[in-house]
Amino acid sequence: MKKSILLGSAILAGLALNSCQGVGTDVIAPSSIKLVNESDSVSYGLGMNIGADLTRNLKTVPGNVNMDALIAGLVQTLKGDSANYKLEESEVQEMLQTYFQKAAEEERMKAQLKNEEYLSANKKNPGVIVTASGLQYKVITEGTGAKPKADDVVKVHYTGKLIDGTVFDSSVQRGQPAEFPVGQVIPGWTEALQLMSVGSKYELTIPSNLAYGERPAGPIPANSILIFEVELLDIVKK
Repeated sequence: MKKSILLGSAILAGLALNSCQGVGTDVIAPSSIKLVNESDSVSYGLGMNIGADLTRNLKTVPGNVNMDALIAGLVQTLKGDSANYKLEESEVQEMLQTYFQKAAEEERMKAQLKNEEYLSANKKNPGVIVTASGLQYKVITEGTGAKPKADDVVKVHYTGKLIDGTVFDSSVQRGQPAEFPVGQVIPGWTEALQLMSVGSKYELTIPSNLAYGERPAGPIPANSILIFEVELLDIVKK
């Protein structure tokens, strides 16, 4: 399990801060390490690389991590000191899997409640229209051109944000409109584009189930409501 590997290994990043504090191991203080040959330097460099990578990964572990316990677990494993393990090896993977699944479910429930509150408040804003699917949109500019169908290719300008205002993507910032088939984007986009006439600009508030759902997508966390300002520039292929 990826998470359990990260949890067990991420301790390397904390050795420098904790090895002198006494955790029941014989870890050598980093300040006393001497690099006298190539093997020493390679070993130290390897530790730096692993530590930097795993420090980033440790930030994804939910809850509070007891660094002393973390260090003790790794050091005993590296030393092959299985006789003194404080947990049964056969139980560790199941325990960690249960922990991460529970944490993920708690995060999902919190996100769901937050999303429901946001959507409930947003639909009361002036000009916001809610469709049967739950898509919310507001007309900024109503165009007079044709409306695309699901099998059309459209040219659009857009800016996408999370509900905290974080911009995760913007063709406007890139200075280059995007072209794509209407039917091959997230459901919220497919629905909204078919409501728009060429020349229109809409603000879309897309519930997570009409976006990426429980799947994170790059800078977009799982269960995210997405807010887009979309301008339909043209239908480039019918």
